Amino acid sequence: MSGFSDAEREQIRAELVAAGRELFERFGFERTRIKDVTDAVGIGTSTFYRFYDSKEALYVEVLVAEREELEAAIAEAVAAADTPREEVRVLLKTTLREVRSNPLISSLIVDGELRAFQDRIADAEGDEGISPAATGSNLPFAARWAGLDAFRYDDPQLIDELFVSLVFTARSRNAPIGADSDEAYERVEDALIETIVDGLFTDG
Repeated sequence: MSGFSDAEREQIRAELVAAGRELFERFGFERTRIKDVTDAVGIGTSTFYRFYDSKEALYVEVLVAEREELEAAIAEAVAAADTPREEVRVLLKTTLREVRSNPLISSLIVDGELRAFQDRIADAEGDEGISPAATGSNLPFAARWAGLDAFRYDDPQLIDELFVSLVFTARSRNAPIGADSDEAYERVEDALIETIVDGLFTDG
């Protein structure tokens, strides 16, 4: 990429991702324009296309970064847990908190946008598409939990898919469940998590 040093290219790409993250989180993908991103970074639109083929490509990079941060947060929380029950509890608590508070994480997990946009880019470029394994959550803990005698299920893929489906309950904040405040919602969420944990383990 002529005209930029390696350090300058790295800096511009990092600024594009940071600006894209802020704008996508605030306005969503559709309402964010490439010009909004380039204005925030202080470069021209033509320079943007030297780094990304499309707005979709930048969005995918932002979502991948968000997923990596979420996975790191979950791994850190699970590592601090003392028992498998507590591991499941903190995984659910961490994931549900991030889905509620971060629109990009909600788009990533609940709406499945990472897979959708990767497939859209692949179609445009004539590629075969992205394998499910490349975009799924693939919990690193699922295989270990599946091997526990006290865990109700022994299929890691089923466990992984079960946890992904449970994340949809984060949307219950917008449903008429009687939780009309943050404190009330926390009580509902805590009760839900405890019910799930009790159902996943057979050791009482």
